[in-house]
Amino acid sequence: MFFNKKIGIDLGTANTLVYVAGEGIVLNEPTVVAYSLENKKILAVGSEAYEMIGRTPGNIIAQRPMREGVIADYTTTLAMISYFLKKATKGGLFWPKVLISIPGGASQVEKRAVVSACRQVGAREVYLIEEPLAAAIGAKIPISQASGHMIVNLGGGTTEIGVISLGQLVVYQTVRVAGNKIDEAILTHMRKEHNLIIGERTAEEIKFKIGNAFLDPNEKKERKMEVKGRDIQTGLPKILEVSETSINKAIQKPLKQILEGIKEVLSKTPPELAADIVDRGIVLSGGTALLTNIDRFITYHIGVASFVVEDPLFCVIRGVGMAVEHLDQFKDAIR
Repeated sequence: MFFNKKIGIDLGTANTLVYVAGEGIVLNEPTVVAYSLENKKILAVGSEAYEMIGRTPGNIIAQRPMREGVIADYTTTLAMISYFLKKATKGGLFWPKVLISIPGGASQVEKRAVVSACRQVGAREVYLIEEPLAAAIGAKIPISQASGHMIVNLGGGTTEIGVISLGQLVVYQTVRVAGNKIDEAILTHMRKEHNLIIGERTAEEIKFKIGNAFLDPNEKKERKMEVKGRDIQTGLPKILEVSETSINKAIQKPLKQILEGIKEVLSKTPPELAADIVDRGIVLSGGTALLTNIDRFITYHIGVASFVVEDPLFCVIRGVGMAVEHLDQFKDAIR
């Protein structure tokens, strides 16, 4: 039995990661649930459900129950949390303590929904930690010091921007634009510019393979990729070669919205902390920080050095894990 077990969850829009105290990260799967429309029966969760996106018959739906960092579909989220917890603890789940990350600007209603979902699947105590703080802990930033640190956590549904000092968020903002909106921009671009209809998964693949936030004029070689989809006019399957420049143009709008969020947070930052940020730079974490040259894009437009942490995808869960292992030490950061 896993009595008194401590578990950390990074419940992301794109991926969910689970950390078990004493064991480390035990699960990393897409936040996707597939269910039958007829009887609302859950058919698959995680990686198995992700494989079904865009490939299901009419009576089966494969969807992400989290939208922009918050619970959009309560029932499927409940089933998903239950599945992930059971899988992470190999079915031996018994009243664990759960620490779960939430967006920095989450409302009381959104927080209650997360706590309620965890309680319903058997959590004895539920603690919440704001994502920018968890990301900062995971990036090994000394958050308890009286100095300013800026973290930008670029996730799937939200970009969390926070300025931290003395273990608390001084200024923060949740921009509901991140990896998913970049995928949508690629989808729209392919339809408008190339008359090609592609699926959600293909858009994500394009982003990872040839997505580039900042084109270097000195870079001679341009990456290209073959994209398969359906021609709008003929309705027939079609293969097309797409260039890095074309995709760079497609993703500028969501990237500029993220920039605006960073500028807004900096404009509200006390001058002493702003001076610290100029010295230390902006820390980038989250899966979307893997987008090529996103650090150079932010440095160029903001004028402050930016750098991506090691393993940005695991930054939040590492922080959640450290906090769950040392609940007393991080009690100021935990709600």
